[in-house]
Amino acid sequence: MARTTNDHPGEQTAQDPIRLLAIRDAPLSLDEVFRAVGDDAAGGTALFVGTVRNHDGGADVDELGYSTHPTAEAEMRRVAEKVVGEYPVRALAAVHRVGDLAVGDLAVVVAVSCPHRAEAFAACRKLIDDLKHEVPIWKHQRFSDGQEEWVGAC
Repeated sequence: MARTTNDHPGEQTAQDPIRLLAIRDAPLSLDEVFRAVGDDAAGGTALFVGTVRNHDGGADVDELGYSTHPTAEAEMRRVAEKVVGEYPVRALAAVHRVGDLAVGDLAVVVAVSCPHRAEAFAACRKLIDDLKHEVPIWKHQRFSDGQEEWVGAC
């Protein structure tokens, strides 16, 4: 008897591929996010880490702060559900930090596991890009020269 593509349980849609979504005021953990997307049916896992850099637009950044609208977690879920609907996601996780952060701190960690690496890369890219453009999270940058700047996600 010939097997069809979806005969194997690992080729069928995961029960709840959205494993972790959070906005936190505490340091983020790469290990937590990576563990959250572990799935035996996934052949590829892509992880993106956004960190606070020491410059922006030619100016030195000393620190920054992130703040969110009360709907931010619900918007994260909407973005995650859209990614799950467009790609064969086995597991997905996204965590964003709020509050004051220093240069080098983790600001956002997202990860996606899929049956194959190309799908994992594409889904992870879509997840971080849409999160940055659609979720109401604002960045308040403080520069070395005393200037400040607010940068909005949407």
